[in-house]
Amino acid sequence: MGWMDKAKHAAESLQGKTKKSAGDATGDRSLQAEGRADQGKASAKKVGDDVKDTFGN
Repeated sequence: MGWMDKAKHAAESLQGKTKKSAGDATGDRSLQAEGRADQGKASAKKVGDDVKDTFGN
């Protein structure tokens, strides 16, 4: 997988961590959940990229 895709997924994960941390700081459960969801999506995309890299496009 290209480095651009990997960078996008890393940015998504960071955005999720930031949202979750902001939710933790403010007690906003909705923001916490949104942050966890963003992190989960980024993680799933990374796994998909790793599979593609392993088996070739």
